[in-house]
Amino acid sequence: MFLPAFTKMTKKINKVVLAYSGGLDTSAMLLWLKETYDCEVVCYCADVGQGEELSGLEEKALATGASKLYVEDLREEFVKDFVWTAVKANALYEGVYLLGTSLARPVIAKKQIEIAQREGADAVAHGATGKGNDQVRFELTYYALQPDIKVIAPWRSWEFKGRADLIAYCAKHGIPVTATAAKPYSMDRNLMHCSYEGGILEDPWAAPPDDIFLLSKSPENAADKAEEIVLTFEKGEPIAINSEKYGAVDLLTKLNFIGGEHGIGRFDLVENRFVGMKSRGIYETPGVTILQTAHRALESITMDREVMRLRDTLGVKFAESVYNGFWFAPEFEILRSMVDQTQENVSGDVRLKLYKGNVIVTGRRSPYSLYKQRIVTFEDDAGAYDQHDAEGFIKLQALRLRLRQMD
Repeated sequence: MFLPAFTKMTKKINKVVLAYSGGLDTSAMLLWLKETYDCEVVCYCADVGQGEELSGLEEKALATGASKLYVEDLREEFVKDFVWTAVKANALYEGVYLLGTSLARPVIAKKQIEIAQREGADAVAHGATGKGNDQVRFELTYYALQPDIKVIAPWRSWEFKGRADLIAYCAKHGIPVTATAAKPYSMDRNLMHCSYEGGILEDPWAAPPDDIFLLSKSPENAADKAEEIVLTFEKGEPIAINSEKYGAVDLLTKLNFIGGEHGIGRFDLVENRFVGMKSRGIYETPGVTILQTAHRALESITMDREVMRLRDTLGVKFAESVYNGFWFAPEFEILRSMVDQTQENVSGDVRLKLYKGNVIVTGRRSPYSLYKQRIVTFEDDAGAYDQHDAEGFIKLQALRLRLRQMD
């Protein structure tokens, strides 16, 4: 049996907690861990709204060799603590990516460490490859929360080269999997988004086939009639749709459906991975696409100009930190705190029109609005603003420009 070089230099691993989905990769990993390390394997599945059928998962894990399976519902924590935080920051990686996968990884890894501590495990394992960002996101979270934890990343050390090898391995050992070598792409889904990459999508010129999308209709096939909705925010977080209040999970679920019906939230981008390479990804994020548009519209009347500029500057660092896996880093704690402070007065309503992939703002209002119609009006302002003040303001602004032409 192939044994990773680093394993030979460490003490024996007795118990490992594996992040387990029951799919091809982690099904193979479960048996491989037992064969390679001769250890107990506890499986853990996080429910972050991926929509997968969890019934039968425990039976499969136990039949493959796990001592037990934890299934943890993390949807509420994921949306309230992670997704809403990103909405408040208007976080976009490289100006496009809404960070759906990136935000899910730290909440999954956090619970995995909690289970490892509860079980007295000396190692954790994940199914991320050695080429991607997820390995970084998982492991930075592991080490931040338990510095002495041992990490096993099978894709960086085992003998298998690809999906065909895993399918053959599972077939040899009688492990039931639904994957086939012909699958043309990989998919990751959670309550915030669905992403697609690999296979036929690796060519950046190849258009994604329309039948891969799960959450949204194409704009061409979306509703022919526009839909108007009103979103209500409290301190930057969405709390109601059309005056009806929802919990975080239900609100995002409903917005995903509404946005999907109107072909909203599809993105095709080539992004810079933290490890150094470029990769092409296709994303569906209907609900949060609507939320970000509405949130920024509400900020436009409630947030001071300089505070907004500072927050937008921080937003770039915020998005990069999330993308690169530094959710539990000390500088990110400061960033989150600053973002929260900017949201104190971001409360009110935003009216939107949804139509064939477009999110169009048609109104915004707030009890904390800084927009004063009596000041900005082009009609008689009854002395609210003295236009003579502008002359001195302009001359002061022009001083450094005039000095360049003076003797």
